[in-house]
Amino acid sequence: MKKLTKKQKNDILSILEQTYHGTASALQFDSVWQLAVAVILSAQTNDNQVNKITHDLFAAYPDAQSMAKLEPEQLEPLISTCGLYHNKAKNIIATARIVTEQYDGCLPADKQLLTQLPGIGGKTANVILAVGFGIPALAVDTHVQRVSNRLGLAQSKTPEQTEAQLCALIPREKWADAHHWLIWHGRKLCTARNPKCNLCPLSSLCPSREDS
Repeated sequence: MKKLTKKQKNDILSILEQTYHGTASALQFDSVWQLAVAVILSAQTNDNQVNKITHDLFAAYPDAQSMAKLEPEQLEPLISTCGLYHNKAKNIIATARIVTEQYDGCLPADKQLLTQLPGIGGKTANVILAVGFGIPALAVDTHVQRVSNRLGLAQSKTPEQTEAQLCALIPREKWADAHHWLIWHGRKLCTARNPKCNLCPLSSLCPSREDS
């Protein structure tokens, strides 16, 4: 893959911003706690399925305090239609209890503290910070990893490396928005299989386009 110039990368980002301006998370939630639960559930599960689960789950157990009273075996049937639900139930309950006991039911707005909670890794913490608290952060999920490397915005094999390269390229105040641009581009056009290169507004700049 050919390396892009800084100007070409900025041009790509500008087009992404124009194309996906105003996009946001597809997950449905009413609080930072609910956002955290939804993101934990979204691992290996699409957002539409997560929203179906959380619609009833949050109606019955809207906050950390109410979920902390459950046992994992009680939560499992409520989230069984998502992948890895055994581990997710265990982690959500454990985190709910820690948040209730140590943080008065509110998640901390600190990445180091967030990643100490069960089920919350770097990506999930970045989503919570950016979407939940409005703190600049750039979460790298499978869409962001794939799209940013296809477009030549990053050249890396790990989400951590991709995050560092994107944060070095993109102004800090746009990190959270860029996360959404890349996700929606990956969902709509730059799909994992059979990307729609003929419809892509970035085709003339993309180093991975089918005819390159």
